Order: sequence, then C-alpha cells, then structure tokens
Amino acid sequence: MKKNLPLLFLLLAGVLSPVARADEGMWLPALISQRIGDMQAKGFRLTAEDIYSVNQASLKDAVVLFGGGCTGELVSADGLLLTNHHCGYSYIQKHSSIAHDYLKDGFWAMDRSGELPNKGLTVSFLDRMEDVTGIVLQGYDERTMDERQRDSVVHANGARLIRQAVADGKGLRASVEALFYGNAYYLFVYRVFSDVRLVAAPPSSIGKFGGDTDNWMWPRHTGDFSIFRIYADKDNNPAEYAPDNVPYHPKKFFRISRAGVQEGDFTMIYGCPGSTKEYVTSDEVRYVSETSDPRKIALRTLRLDIQKKYMDADPAVRIQYASKNASVANAWKKWQGEARGIARMKTVAAKEAYERCFRQWAEGTAYEGVLDTLARWYAIRNPYYLASEYYVETARSVELLQLAAAVENALSTAKEPSAAVGELADAFFKDWYLPIDRESFDALMEAFAREVPAELQPAFFKEILKEKGSVAAIGDELFGQSLFTDAARVKALTKADLEQVRQDPACRLQRAFYAWYKEELMPVVGAANERIRLAYRRYMRGQMAFEPDKVFYPDANLTLRVAYGHVKGYSPADGAYYPPVSTVKGIIEKDNPDIYDYDIPQRLRDLYARGGIDTQPVCFLATNHTSGGNSGSPVLNADGDLVGINFDRVWEGTMSDIAYDPAFCRNISLDIRYLLFVVEHIGGAGWLLDEMQFTDPPAKKGKRRAI
Repeated sequence: MKKNLPLLFLLLAGVLSPVARADEGMWLPALISQRIGDMQAKGFRLTAEDIYSVNQASLKDAVVLFGGGCTGELVSADGLLLTNHHCGYSYIQKHSSIAHDYLKDGFWAMDRSGELPNKGLTVSFLDRMEDVTGIVLQGYDERTMDERQRDSVVHANGARLIRQAVADGKGLRASVEALFYGNAYYLFVYRVFSDVRLVAAPPSSIGKFGGDTDNWMWPRHTGDFSIFRIYADKDNNPAEYAPDNVPYHPKKFFRISRAGVQEGDFTMIYGCPGSTKEYVTSDEVRYVSETSDPRKIALRTLRLDIQKKYMDADPAVRIQYASKNASVANAWKKWQGEARGIARMKTVAAKEAYERCFRQWAEGTAYEGVLDTLARWYAIRNPYYLASEYYVETARSVELLQLAAAVENALSTAKEPSAAVGELADAFFKDWYLPIDRESFDALMEAFAREVPAELQPAFFKEILKEKGSVAAIGDELFGQSLFTDAARVKALTKADLEQVRQDPACRLQRAFYAWYKEELMPVVGAANERIRLAYRRYMRGQMAFEPDKVFYPDANLTLRVAYGHVKGYSPADGAYYPPVSTVKGIIEKDNPDIYDYDIPQRLRDLYARGGIDTQPVCFLATNHTSGGNSGSPVLNADGDLVGINFDRVWEGTMSDIAYDPAFCRNISLDIRYLLFVVEHIGGAGWLLDEMQFTDPPAKKGKRRAI
C-alpha cells in the first residue's frame, strides 16, 4: 500500500525534487526523445533524431571527447576542431620554448604544412550508445547469488559485449558503464583518432586572460580556445601520425552562427561532463564541504604560493610550470566555490530533511535501513579516506618522487629500459625546477606530519622524522643525495643499476608511502567504498520509488550528455546583478601591462584605439548544467548552430556537481564571434575561416571586414 508522505516532505517537495527543476540535468542523447518536448517548449527547433541518431548523421557526430577529460567540436569538412585553450594548454606548452614561446605569443599555422603533431593526444567520436542492462545482468539471480557473484556476471557479460563491439572496425573502443549506481548499464562505442595536430592558439594574454584571478569568476573576458585538426589515413580511418595522413572528413560538422545571443535565448550544451554526485547523502556532502575541500584548499595554497614566487621571478620557470600551475589552481578555486555554495544553499540540512522523509516512507520496505548502512560505512571510511587525500596532495605531488617511481618501474618492466628512462628524463627535466620542488616538499610534508593523525601515518615516515628531527632535514638528504636531481645521471641508468635505484632515498620514501597507501589505507577505503556503492544502488532505487514522478538523470561519468537552458545573468549578492554578456570594453578596462595575466597583446590595444570594437562580445552566461569535462563543449542555439564554446562555471555555482541552484548555477562560454575576431585580426589566420560554414553568408575571400 502506498504510504502517505509526511507534511515536512510536502512542504519541501518544491525545493528538493520538482518534476523538472529549471534547467538542471545532464541527459543521455539516446534517450533525448524523453526531453525533446520540454526542449522544444523552451525554444529548440530541431528533433530528437537531429540530436542523436545511429542511422544518419546527427549532431553527436560533430562532438568528440578531447584527450582524457575535455570536449571538442568539428567546424569544417576537413576535420577542423575547436576546444578550449586550457584543454590544449599542455600540448601548446610542450611545443613552447624560450625561442618559440607559443604560450606567450600564440601559435598560428599559416597553412596545413605548419600544423604540429601531438604525441599521445586522441579524440573519440561516440559511434553509438545502447542500454544493455538486460544483457549485462543475464545469468544473475538475486535469490541465489551474492554481490561478488553479481559483479562476476556483470564483468563477464560486459567484457563479451566490448569484444563484440570492437571486432569490426578500425580504431574502435568500447566500454560498459554503470549508471544510477549499477541500476542500469550502457554500452558506449567510440571511434578513436590519434593523429591530432595543433593548428592555432591565441597568446595566453587572450586564451588565459585574467589567469587564476578571473578563473571561475564573472564577468569574464577570456578567449579560451585553441584549434586542432584531425588527420586520418587515405580511407578516412583512424591512423597513427604519419606525414602522408590527410584531413579527416567527418559525418557532421557544426555551422557557425554570427547572429549572437541575447538574454532568454535557448542554448544547448553537447559534451562530456566528468563527474557529479547529485544523489548522495548528507554524510557525503558534509565530508566534502566541511572536511575534504577546506583541507585540500589549504594544501594547494601552499603549492601555488611557492610556484608563483619562482614563476614571477623567471620567464623560463613560468613556461616550465605554466601547465602544472594551472592544473593545481583550477581545482583549488573550484573547491572554494563549491564549499561556499553548499553552505549558502544549506545543502546538508536539505539532504537531512529529505532523508528524514525517506526514512519514514521506507519503513517496512526493502529500503528500510539503507541510510543507516551508508552512515555507518562513511564513519568507517572517512578517516582513512582523508589520509589518502593528504597523500595525494602531499607526498604523491612531489615531482622528484614521481620521477623516482617512474624510473624504477621502467627499469623493472620496460622492454628497452635505457630508452624508456631516457624519455622519462627528457620529459621530466624539461619542466622541472628544483627550488620549487624542494620548497614544496618541506611545506607539504610538514602539513602532513602535523595534520594526519599519527596512528594513520606511515611507520617509515615517522621513523625517519624522529631520526632526522624535522621535515627540512629529510628534505636536505632527499634533494642532496638522490641521483634523481641530476639529469645526466638519470639518463645514464641501465637495468644493471636497478638495485642502486631502489636504494635511492627518493625511491625508498616514495615506495614507503605507496606501500602504506596501498596496504594500510586502501583496503579499508576500498572495502568501505564497496559497501557504500552497494548501498547506493539500493538507495537510488529507493529514491526512484519514493519520487515516482521525478525525472532522474544519471550522474556524469565523462560520457556524452545533453544539457539545455537559456542565456541568463544572475545576482551574486544583494543589490548586484550581472548581465549575461561581456565585451572587449571590459578587456581594455582590465588591461594592465604590469600584470602578466592582464597584459593583452599590443595588437588588440591598437585595434581598440582605432574604434568600432568596444561592443564586440567576448563571453556569455547561460543556465546549462555543466561539470568538469564540459570544457570545450559546443554551445548551440535553437537551430543547432554553434554560438559559443563552454569553458567554465561561475564561482558561486560550482556546487552544481552536488546540488544545482537555478539562482546561481551558470556556465560561462566564449562567444564564437570573439574567436573569429581573434583568429582573423590577432592571429592573421583568416584562411581558417574560409573552410568554416556560416548560417549567414561569409565574407568573400579578401573582402573581410576592415578593422
């Protein structure tokens, strides 16, 4: 018999679980027919088949997973690809040197012969996705099998599906992903291209304008884009890099709209959000916002302050640490906004209220006690999990220890150990600065010794700390005696030196920490997480039964999703309202030649002085639900044409990975018209625009607008 909902739940229902709350949601493309009515009601003018189809070219065929954690989009019949500057940043950095500082000056290929290959970079097109829940669970009997047996069945059936999916096609990759905590399983089949070449990137003073100060903030004036091209073999199939490869011809590419956006316009994001936790309990939210985020923020502040000191003092060090620094800073600032947003929304209290209602409803059902199970296992896990997070942010982040581990592994397992070690050394020493690593070691390991409970610290570390008397003394020995501080000594290592390597102080310390992490922390964390995972599978089913009218979407997991909303500003505080569009005028207002992140190219100053571009749009806000991984995602208008490139969220809305707030959650996108402006008038690479297609007739070659 259906239970009556308690009065408290009825009062909270409009806040906690509306049928379709504002523009929240990251929807599976294969199921977009379930949302197309709402999309069309909000202004979308295409069909579900236009968005996703396995029988004909659709919008999905113009979207790629870029590298291992971003999105990109095709904009020409010759494989031209757009993504964010920060997504291409590490590849731009690898091509940079003092002589050719592409980070500072930008890079513009003037024809296809100048496009640069990028070892290790891949892009993946989704070929198809399919609900395979029934197949994956075939042979499982919940009456007679335990969870270990269930996992065995799931693994075996999933592996068979993957083998079948990749059997007939070049460059295919497949995965079976658990959605809704294992209540559903989907097969994703990708076609992967590995010859991806850098075509263009603006100078960092445009592509990273505002640096970490403006990161996650609005108003934003960052030209966050880079341009690549996908190459294939003569038959248009994926191929490893070869000089005679040819541009890839996609099934679909986006037309570009130069009409611009206005407040209220429909927008759609098509990309690969990385990770969200929308359905977790108050225990998880409390741990994230009150323990994990504040501790990690403090540790990364130490690293960033040290890096900044040396980067500001030396341009060569700035280049070496540009990508590393950006990577550290990105999550650091995101965590700050996330913790504040959770506190502002009172998400922990809201979750607790929801859970009280759920408990009452669940009495006498299969879901009774599931919240108690989750709370019990969180209490067991969290001290060990926090210690593991300290390990990741401290000992594991020490670059010297990373190199030691990589070299020891190469000498032990590589087919050609000397060659493998040489490659590791070349890559490492190109971008390593000993004073940064040395000072970071002291700061981070002192925090570890001070803040991790003694009973959870590695015995080896406690012994040498007692023996040496201080973390600084340990650092003196480590950086003073380790062979890994010397590039020549590292490059000269052979397999015969393996025992010497193993006895090096860097290897001994790294090995001790890793053994502690693997043997003392992870068994507890792993066992608890397994119990938590199983409980969430039951709790997720329970939430769906508890709220049968709610439309649920699966948490993000770096698979292709659709999010939609509209262009809209927001009010970050009482008495303040931010319009949804920024312009070049704002760039000039922030311009400061004395601050690296705000020192714009002189060319842009000159263009502005000549007049006519002060209202040139740069970025815009919308209500699309996005996460990490959506960086580089195409932003489409009601007709499916490209109007922008997603690259960020506002700081006040970064808690959207856990709780979406329609008042504050805004994604930040680069206006495509600013990209076109920069390519033509800053980079002088107008030839790239000639291969794009526009919804309005493009200017004829040689007849572009004079600036």
